[in-house]
Amino acid sequence: MFMKKSFPGILVCICIPVLCLSQSESPDSSKVLGEVVIKAFEQNKRLKEITAAVNYISQAQLDRFNNTSILPAFNTTPGARMEERSPGSYRMNIRGSTLRSPFGVRNVKIYWDDLPLTDPGGNTYLNQLAYYNFNSIEIIKGPGSSLYGSGSGGVILINSLTDNWTQGADANYITGSYNLQNINAQVRLGQEDHRNLFSYTHQTSDGYRDHTRMRRDVVNWQTSIKANERQELKAAVLYGDLYYQTPGGLTQSEYAANPRAARPKSGTLPSADQAQAAIFQKTFLAGISNTYYISNNWQNTSVVYGAFTQFKNPTFRSYEWRTEPHFGGRTTFKWNRITPIGQLQLLFGTEAQKGFFNTKSFLNVNGNPGTLQTDDDLNNWTYFIFAQASLQLKKNWNITTGASINRSSITITRLSTPGFVPVKTTFSNQLAPRIALSKKITSAIWLYASVAKGFSPPTVAELFPGTVAINTSLQPEQGTNYEAGIKSSCLKERLYLEVNAFTYRLSNAIVVRKDASNANYYVNAGATRQRGIEAQTSYNFFVSPHHFITAARVQLSYTHDDFHYSDFKQGTADYSGNRLPSVPPNVVAGSFDLQTKPGLYTAFTYLYNDPIALNDANTFYASPFHLLGGKLGWKRVMHKKYSFNLFVGADNLFNVNYSLGNDINATGDRYFNAAPGRSYYAGIAFQWIRPPKM
Repeated sequence: MFMKKSFPGILVCICIPVLCLSQSESPDSSKVLGEVVIKAFEQNKRLKEITAAVNYISQAQLDRFNNTSILPAFNTTPGARMEERSPGSYRMNIRGSTLRSPFGVRNVKIYWDDLPLTDPGGNTYLNQLAYYNFNSIEIIKGPGSSLYGSGSGGVILINSLTDNWTQGADANYITGSYNLQNINAQVRLGQEDHRNLFSYTHQTSDGYRDHTRMRRDVVNWQTSIKANERQELKAAVLYGDLYYQTPGGLTQSEYAANPRAARPKSGTLPSADQAQAAIFQKTFLAGISNTYYISNNWQNTSVVYGAFTQFKNPTFRSYEWRTEPHFGGRTTFKWNRITPIGQLQLLFGTEAQKGFFNTKSFLNVNGNPGTLQTDDDLNNWTYFIFAQASLQLKKNWNITTGASINRSSITITRLSTPGFVPVKTTFSNQLAPRIALSKKITSAIWLYASVAKGFSPPTVAELFPGTVAINTSLQPEQGTNYEAGIKSSCLKERLYLEVNAFTYRLSNAIVVRKDASNANYYVNAGATRQRGIEAQTSYNFFVSPHHFITAARVQLSYTHDDFHYSDFKQGTADYSGNRLPSVPPNVVAGSFDLQTKPGLYTAFTYLYNDPIALNDANTFYASPFHLLGGKLGWKRVMHKKYSFNLFVGADNLFNVNYSLGNDINATGDRYFNAAPGRSYYAGIAFQWIRPPKM
């Protein structure tokens, strides 16, 4: 029914570019979404010219919300979904990838500036970053293995620094419902050729549900030194200390009776309070990148980094203690030249990571480690070699081809078992190619199509899910994605439109299960069929800086996902043809922003999600929901050096009961994790800008 109602809107999105054929292109001074230059696939082109489906989240889009999380901005982009089971506990879904993520971020490769944030075990501690560690985000949808290594769930490129550098200082404070407190201080020193940034963030909250307190402290330093016209050196150091309680999933009856409750005692398993279920997570990351222009045609960018994570997790069934030191690097050579047939770019390089993990599992005695159950060393490493060629032909044709060869290995040694023979698993020689083609039809319309193979070996957490068993039977999931789309930027560059359709057939898909003791384990689910349509449009209204209203913008996005198991039998159960759990068939997001000459501004956001299947059998569904949020503020610049920003806002204005971060295939039908009801926040931001020296 929803699809039938939405079809006219999709048709409009497809047809509007035709109207742009008659429009003259005389861009004004303000850039719309399509004019943004992004880094995806190392092309450094405007969004509308990239031969891929990429969502771009700017600093302005992040600032539309309460300045404590990237989640709401992430969820207003098509084809992407971020979940929060409790404050600080994130999951991420790009075209269905949360099937492998009962918690945390897996099967999505993430880079923070030039540094790999995803560890060699395939896990990403995204929750270790504070809101102020993000300046913009690029979400590459579909397989990015040809350039970014193994992974079938997409790639995220995080940019932490603004392009417009100014000396100065920022101070931000936010308070809100459920005793939310968020403080950030930032200092920027130096000039264009030698920049330094120091930042500290402290965030606390009691949480909406019982047993959901959280605290996060993040300190980071970043520097950029332009040694000469040919060389630029960057360095970054980040330390994060995160603690949050985990309330556990509720059954449907418990959720209906009291959605704010934590998981009660059940059988031999304790309640969340009795187990003192929580996450204690500390991460240190340091890295250096160097860009060197070898000649007018050649350049090289090389990165080395080291990281260490200490992770403690008392759960309902055990107490897990992990230490995860690892290091790695990436080097990329790039060559550009104008040839008789067009502009050619060649790039090639390699990325490698090495980890020395140790995992101990104890009995959980009221939130403290008891008797040792297992003690395991996990020696893991991964590397891949990649190459890509892009040719910009005459008559506005663009061709990009690339491929990578991946290899990964993990050796598990059980120190707690005398005479244990180490278990070694290797996944190697997997070629992941990609070819993309685009054509500029007119000055306003671009068409593109691509074919890409995704390859994703099991992560360390899937091979070794924290139980006694070591699962060496898991096979890599892999598949081929076919995609085509249209992009348009017209009406004097004020209107941006994008529609794409894809089909992705995945074999050996990895899905999560839970055993009778509530422990996670993973199986290969045969084949899946994933088809979808993603559309987005934004329009900047023409206004004059001399009028009361100085800027206005509306943005809409729509996602339709038709994801099913095409072949999946588990014992005597046949799930072939069932809908993939964790993915809503239809999602609609809309936003409206308004700014005035006196400095008053508003931002309203609407989000709709279809019902979501919660298990492979499709016998339980999370209810659909409509969310409305708004922000009202006043921003003023004084004496060209000082800026004040006062704001108030509210989320979930309809006070909807809904579950965000559902536990998929949960034992005992404990699927539901309630999201906050109606909540409010208020904040103040101060910025001082030091004028440049003349």
